[in-house]
Amino acid sequence: MTFNISRKLIAVLSILLMLTACASRSPSQDYTAFRNSKPRSILVLPPVNDSKEVGATYGMLSQMTMPLAEGGYYVVPVAEMEETFRHNGLTTANDIQDVSPAKLRDIFGADAALYTKITDYGSSYKVIASTTRVAATAKLVDLRSGDTLWSGSASANGNEVGTNVNVGVGLIGALVQAAVTHVVNVSSDKSWPVAGLTSQRLLATGGPNGLLYGPRSPKYGTD
Repeated sequence: MTFNISRKLIAVLSILLMLTACASRSPSQDYTAFRNSKPRSILVLPPVNDSKEVGATYGMLSQMTMPLAEGGYYVVPVAEMEETFRHNGLTTANDIQDVSPAKLRDIFGADAALYTKITDYGSSYKVIASTTRVAATAKLVDLRSGDTLWSGSASANGNEVGTNVNVGVGLIGALVQAAVTHVVNVSSDKSWPVAGLTSQRLLATGGPNGLLYGPRSPKYGTD
C-alpha cells in the first residue's frame, strides 16, 4: 500500500513539474522575432516622462543598464549616449526617441534600442496615506529591421523597498503619519529606489514574459 501511494505521489509530482515547465515556456507574447534577431548590444534611450515629476527620466535611466548587463547584453554607456545626442542638438527624451532606428544604428552600432515611457513616478499624499509609486512600459526594437522584439510593463511602490515612519495610532495618528511619511518620501527621494525595483522587474531576463537571456549570460539559449 505504501509503495502504491509513493508511486502515485511521484506520478502527480511529475505531472505538476511538466505543467510548470509548459507554463514557463508558454509566454503571452511571441518571441520569434527576438530569437531570430539575436541582439548582442542594446542602446538604452532616455525614457519619455508622462508623470508630473521632472526628475523621473534620469531616476529611471540611471538604473536601467544594470539589469540588462546582468542579463547578458552589452549596453551602450549612458554617458556616451547622452554626449552624442547633446552634440547633435538632441536633449529631450521625446526628440531622441523620434530618431529613426536606422540612424541610431549608424551612430551607435547597437543591435537594438530600448524605448521606455514612465507613466507614474513620485510620492502622493491622500489624507491618511502617502504612497510612492513608479510605473513604466518599454519595448525593445531591432535597429536593423525596425521590428519590435519585445514589450513589457512593470511597477513598484514604496512599501516594497522601505519602512514606514510610525508616529501614532488612531485617526489623528494616521493623519500625522501620512503627512510625515510624505515629507520623508519627498525629501529623501524615495522614488529612486522604487524606480530601481521597477527597472529590475521591467527588464528582468528569463521570466515567462521577460527579456531573453543575452549572449554574455551562461543561460543564453536556454529560454
